[in-house]
Amino acid sequence: MSGELPPAKGDSDLRGATPDELRPPPDTLVEVRGLKKYFPIRTGFLGRVTGQVRAVDGVTFWVRRGETLGLVGESGSGKTTTGRTLLRLEEPTGGSARFAGQDIFALGGEELRKLRRRAQIVFQDPYGSLNPRMTVGEALREVLHVHDLARGAAASARVHELLETVGLRREAEARYPHEFSGGQRQRIGIARALSVEPDFIVCDEPVSALDVSVQAQVLNLLADLQERLGLAYLFIAHDLSVVEHISDRIAVMYLGRIVELGDARAVVASPRHPYTKALLSAVPALDRAARRGRIVLGGEIPSPAAPPSGCPFHPRCPHPLKDADCARIAPPLAEKAPGHFAACIKEPAYVPESPP
Repeated sequence: MSGELPPAKGDSDLRGATPDELRPPPDTLVEVRGLKKYFPIRTGFLGRVTGQVRAVDGVTFWVRRGETLGLVGESGSGKTTTGRTLLRLEEPTGGSARFAGQDIFALGGEELRKLRRRAQIVFQDPYGSLNPRMTVGEALREVLHVHDLARGAAASARVHELLETVGLRREAEARYPHEFSGGQRQRIGIARALSVEPDFIVCDEPVSALDVSVQAQVLNLLADLQERLGLAYLFIAHDLSVVEHISDRIAVMYLGRIVELGDARAVVASPRHPYTKALLSAVPALDRAARRGRIVLGGEIPSPAAPPSGCPFHPRCPHPLKDADCARIAPPLAEKAPGHFAACIKEPAYVPESPP
């Protein structure tokens, strides 16, 4: 699944540029280009392949060191599959991914195990991802032993340090997962991810199952850890208000594709894709002045096994200028403002000013 990255344009050539054409910043840690993950549809007694579910269909993005890229969209948009495929928990169908210059999809055996020391994941369900038969201390020591990081007294000291780092008492190491609340279990999941001293963590909806007050605590913990340890996050969520709070940049996914990508403040303040506008209109706001007119989308997200022609969003799109071209043309993710990309042919392209 490896392959050379497509040629990149220089920084000055930005007219109508797409992320595939741009050179990522020098401090890029994770670079993904054209990522695809299709799942076969099998039918009949012999299980013949009769179709494909296009869970991720040509996704391109990068994450800089110490940065948080928020990945947001409805359930079924391909967010979690993107994160899992990037870490090789799912094998890719196509595209390329690099971590600190290494081709992730070409690694195997010992090289892949070394990569997983530097790239970790925090799962959505902290209880389901923890072994109920192991105490917290045993679970954390297991990770240290597998990666040959510490044993004996050194491992115990490291476990105590990890628990205190995520806001838990040392005594927690002797307890089992079912003895903790949901927020505490998520802290344990974060401690397990931190145990191997990673540079990059995929946070797969880490607060979606938590109460609002606990969500804030976990988000503040992640932000504090990022500042102290220089971590980079791919933060996956379906709640734009949560993503806005923690992200430096936001990527909006719909039906396996990124339809908008840009600085978090720019995406929230001036969304360029009608799907992003609809998501933002659904975010509750206490301040009347900050409330947006509610945009109600018709129908449901189409099946990734049979995506619509042209723009994947056109059957539900409320854009006032929508026409027949939207059903015929599949728009690329193109630059609409400096560093702000959207996949909509009705949004004018960014044209940089000519030098004097």
